[in-house]
Amino acid sequence: MSDSTTERSVSGHVKWFDPARGFGFVVSDEGGADILLHANVLRVFGQSTVADAARITLTVQDTDRGIQAINVLAIEPPETSSGPSLEDLEHLKVTDLDVPLVPSRVKWFDKSKGFGFANIFGDGEDIFVHVEVLRRSGLADLMPGEAIALRVIDGRRGRMAAQVVPWDAAARDTPEFEHVQAEHIDEDA
Repeated sequence: MSDSTTERSVSGHVKWFDPARGFGFVVSDEGGADILLHANVLRVFGQSTVADAARITLTVQDTDRGIQAINVLAIEPPETSSGPSLEDLEHLKVTDLDVPLVPSRVKWFDKSKGFGFANIFGDGEDIFVHVEVLRRSGLADLMPGEAIALRVIDGRRGRMAAQVVPWDAAARDTPEFEHVQAEHIDEDA
């Protein structure tokens, strides 16, 4: 029987994660057995999905069933692209990501098509969301009705997301976002 009380920090990359199945696996930089990443552990961090190949830092423990993640400490988007390219993002500058986060809700997203749309709270205008933007944001999929935060830019074909941030992460990591989200939620009421 292994010692399930020993916790340690591990860095690695996401091998795969399937939100429909509720789990995935992480490969440690140190090698060894794959690490189970359960959807509940990811949700506590504030995300419902994570992109394949994303860098991740976890607290893990050994159990009778193998190594399991018990806490997500950090996630960084994958370094290389494996999905379809998006011409609007080819010339994206770091300064384009200086626009404020805006609270939004997913209208629909089809991973197999590679895109979907979201709406900013209080505004019916559709904001285009490309799967490559999700990947660059460290996410793999979006669900209809899911609350998110977007950095929106004017693309060649209209308004589009340049970055997608999970709602919980935006509220936790962006001090000014709490004030902004309260304004937009009041407008929707």
